[in-house]
Amino acid sequence: MNHISRRSFLRAAGLTGTALFVGLYFPLNAEEAKVTTTDAAEATGFEFNAWIRIDTDGKVTLTDHRAEMGQGSYQSVPQIIAEELEVNLKDINVIFAQGNPTKFGSQITGGSSTVRGSYKNLLKLSATAREMLITAAANQWNVPANECYAESGYVIHKPSGKKLNYGELVTEASKLPAPQEVKLKEISQYKLIRKPLPRMDTPLKTNGEAIFGLDKKLPGMLYASVERNPRLRGKVKSFDDSAALKVPGVKQVFKVQMFVFNTTRDGVAVVADSTWAAMQGRKALHVEWDDSGFEHVNTSDIYKAHEELLKKEEGLFFKKQGEPSQILAKAGKKIDVIYQTPYQMHAAMEPLNCVAHYQNDKIEIWGPIQAPDWVQGDISDKFKVPKEKVIVNMTFLGGGFGRKAFLDYTQEAVAISKQIGAPVQVVWTREDDITQGPYRAGISYRGEGSIENGEISALKFKMAGQNIDHWNNDKRDKANDSTTEGFLKPYFDSVKNISFADVPYEMPLPNMWWRSVYASTNGFAYESFINEMAVLAGQDQLDFRRKYLKDERCQQLINRIEEVSDWKNKKKNEGYGVAITECFESTVGHVVKVSRKADGKVKIDHVWAVMDCGWYVNPDIIKAQVEGSILMALGAATIHEITFKDGLVEQKNFYDYLMPRMSDMPPVEVHIMENTADAGGVGEPGLPPFAPALTDAIYDLTGKRIRKLPFNLNTV
Repeated sequence: MNHISRRSFLRAAGLTGTALFVGLYFPLNAEEAKVTTTDAAEATGFEFNAWIRIDTDGKVTLTDHRAEMGQGSYQSVPQIIAEELEVNLKDINVIFAQGNPTKFGSQITGGSSTVRGSYKNLLKLSATAREMLITAAANQWNVPANECYAESGYVIHKPSGKKLNYGELVTEASKLPAPQEVKLKEISQYKLIRKPLPRMDTPLKTNGEAIFGLDKKLPGMLYASVERNPRLRGKVKSFDDSAALKVPGVKQVFKVQMFVFNTTRDGVAVVADSTWAAMQGRKALHVEWDDSGFEHVNTSDIYKAHEELLKKEEGLFFKKQGEPSQILAKAGKKIDVIYQTPYQMHAAMEPLNCVAHYQNDKIEIWGPIQAPDWVQGDISDKFKVPKEKVIVNMTFLGGGFGRKAFLDYTQEAVAISKQIGAPVQVVWTREDDITQGPYRAGISYRGEGSIENGEISALKFKMAGQNIDHWNNDKRDKANDSTTEGFLKPYFDSVKNISFADVPYEMPLPNMWWRSVYASTNGFAYESFINEMAVLAGQDQLDFRRKYLKDERCQQLINRIEEVSDWKNKKKNEGYGVAITECFESTVGHVVKVSRKADGKVKIDHVWAVMDCGWYVNPDIIKAQVEGSILMALGAATIHEITFKDGLVEQKNFYDYLMPRMSDMPPVEVHIMENTADAGGVGEPGLPPFAPALTDAIYDLTGKRIRKLPFNLNTV
């Protein structure tokens, strides 16, 4: 690793004077990070990440290595640190880290990984800094350290009541070795963690202080809007820019390309002195496209192909135990059904945007970026610039859901900046966002199952749909790595004959992660099928699951679901449905209650959600994330989808890719399981159970089984 001097570190961080820096470094071949300080890192030659800095005025600065896109890391991470550091949250300043995987490891904000991936290190770092400050105070007073304690940014001597502010101690504390073992608090001792504290970013987002990508301005910056080929793989045949160049403010018009996985997307960039001028110039542009030599797909053809594959092909086994095919061939009481889920776009309220400045000695980027480390590596590779010369700055994100972890929009901005020799801000329109993709892939599933003596004798699932992995590697001879995502692992312990297979399906449509990834589609199919199996067995859906999910945490979750929803006391003319899924180390169960309105239409009366995410930080953030997940799942299940005709996306904006309205949102009640298990994810696991619970509730009310999404709630 590169040696970093204290002076260089302070200069790079824009700091002067003495401060206590506490961070992590990874010794060669070490599995766990070690705690260190600036001086110790300098002495050993290790580069480390300065997560926590305490200045001589007592101000604590936290470097947040992950993006804040509404999921709450800007609050959760400081809340963790303030707990063990024993400081007030108001005394913590949060800054976003630049992309640097050497220092910060993975910086991808995805997979609900921010808290679950770093909370143990953050607790240890904070406790380490606290103990160093206590030792510094004890040395100054010449008293035993065990006579001192920390509270609200002070070290206090218990017998005498003397106290020193952290700022008065950082100079001496910074000279001490970092203790490698510190005692952490028990959950019962927490003062801040597990408390519903208000979010620190809320005032910033309401008073205009929060800096989003569109807020970034640079001296001499120009603005660009790009007319991109509406069909992936199409090329620019020719373009006429004469009218565009007559628009006041338009400076240049030229062809630009960006990589989308293993292919390129052609476009024509219009550069101007304002976003408005660039967009008006783009409207005046005339482009002729060459869309020959590749398939122009239709949505109906995609699902017909899925169905044929599921009927004819066994697929690539992802997991198999026992002999489900043999059992099913002999079974008398069985079902064989197909479920289908649609293509979806991410629909973040903030469309894509990026500021890039290509210079001779470096490339610098600013924007709403979910994966600064990935962007750094991609730009370094594409433009043949050393990684350390690629500076990626994160701003706040107005939503992401996986889309802003992709690399196309940052690469395109750098290419335009390089062409014009100036910094540029590239802004995507809502139409660009919706029509360009990449999308969550539409997937079809075949479920076969049999019941003997009231018990599951066999389960067999096959999925057919685009595989994200196939864009970037050669895994085409292997099953989708996420074939069982969303399906609870305890089923494999209790069902003797069970198999999951992936039937490969290739399609030249860009597909990628979407909130909860494959669990969002798998969950609908697998949990809907479990509900159908319960009906086939003539058993209550919750009792049916209780027999097969024998894991203690699952049993407790089921009991809680039954309790909060009053499941056993369902009334006439009401439909109740349930589903339980697992993803990113968290298990979530939903119960949905529906009834008929006076006009005969189905309405959703209530949703109960129970989340087991293990160790957690802020219950209000969890509730907000689950509520947001349910709203997003409601839209995906009943309102919107992306469809294709002749290779073109048919939806353009929110007038034809409709979003749920406030009046569509049912009352939601969120309950959190209390335990000491390791932290699971929060931002995504609340989405997958909703659709199968809703369709189960509709079946309970109407007797109609829904197996294809989206469906119209008003016509059920």
